[in-house]
Amino acid sequence: MITVPLAEKLRPKNLSELVGQEHLLDYLNQTIKSGTPHSLLLFGPPGCGKTTLARLYANSFRLPFITASAVFQSVADLKKHLMQTQDTPLLFRQTILFIDEIHRFNRAQQDLFLPFLENGSLILIGATTENPSFTLNNALLSRLRVLTLKQLSTSDLKKILNRYEESSQPLKIDQNAREMVLNLAQGDGRHLLNLIENLENANLESGDAATVAKYLQKRPALYDRHQEGHYNLISALHKSVRGSDPDAALYWLCRMLEGGEDPLFIARRMIRMATEDIGLADPQALTIALAGRQTYETLGSPEGELALAEVVIYLALAPKSNSIYTAFGEAKSLASQTGHLDPPPWILNAPTQLMKDQGYGKDYIYDHDTTRGFSGQNYFPQNIPRSSFYHPLERGFEREMKKRMDYFEKLRNRSDAQTSN
Repeated sequence: MITVPLAEKLRPKNLSELVGQEHLLDYLNQTIKSGTPHSLLLFGPPGCGKTTLARLYANSFRLPFITASAVFQSVADLKKHLMQTQDTPLLFRQTILFIDEIHRFNRAQQDLFLPFLENGSLILIGATTENPSFTLNNALLSRLRVLTLKQLSTSDLKKILNRYEESSQPLKIDQNAREMVLNLAQGDGRHLLNLIENLENANLESGDAATVAKYLQKRPALYDRHQEGHYNLISALHKSVRGSDPDAALYWLCRMLEGGEDPLFIARRMIRMATEDIGLADPQALTIALAGRQTYETLGSPEGELALAEVVIYLALAPKSNSIYTAFGEAKSLASQTGHLDPPPWILNAPTQLMKDQGYGKDYIYDHDTTRGFSGQNYFPQNIPRSSFYHPLERGFEREMKKRMDYFEKLRNRSDAQTSN
């Protein structure tokens, strides 16, 4: 005897029962009313209703409906599904094909859909948890209408729980346990129903949070180390550090570690933060970031993760400056435009007589022989004016750097004035 999962039993029978995606109903209802189905890409987190929406949408058009999964389908299976749309040459009839986890198809497999979409024989509905901008061909993506589904809110999850209790029986747990069940679901409706099913099987007469916790499984963190979650969370961590918010930065660090991110990747990114967003406003930041990485390599997890937390908090509270980042970018741009120009001859070494005869090293002033240890000579190519890239801020240690730059600039201007006289 096959036991039907609770998530399948309570699957909505019409679009009005689909919770959390009310923002899509007007478009879907209008499309269904028109009688002309559109090819869709349903993009959203696990358990938000993508498969349910696809079924309800497809069943509204009374067309042949085929479901498949990119996890299990081979290229041969895919071609077989597609050729079924061509089996009625005398009576043209469209076929709706639903592909779950469509992002798992490689680029060549995705291209197989194109001619069938082009001639109108296929209506494709794809479902993906991965950002389609990264995982789908542009050619395929341009032929699909992307509908973004939202993660379910706590109120959405409560509606699902209430629907279960109305159709079956109230859960025999107290209010704190109910809140714990909703929190453990973490916005995933399917996982919520799995939790409820576990409690059903436990046959509890009553239960508080501690009792209920024994029968429930925590949902894995929603994080993909190689896709959008990876980039979104490291971006959140970086921007929290840049924004000098140690609490938010610590939160995103823990989210990434909880999701299974490589701690050494995080450590490398924090070294980048120290150079890009702090720089010489706090020169110690880079030293601490490097030490944090080395400490983690020495201790490993979980002990070494505390060193990463120390680095995150230090970087978040350090004075910020992107002056070096900006200066490097401007210097790099000028260097790429003037790579054909030689250094001025007076700063070139002259190890041979020929080079001396050509003026190499002539009139070079050895800075240590001057009164202030500063000659004020020009070190840029002769064909371009002297440029200014680095502009330290009146912030942190860069205040000292600005004083030094101002000091040397005054000496340089004085030297230029004496030369002109």
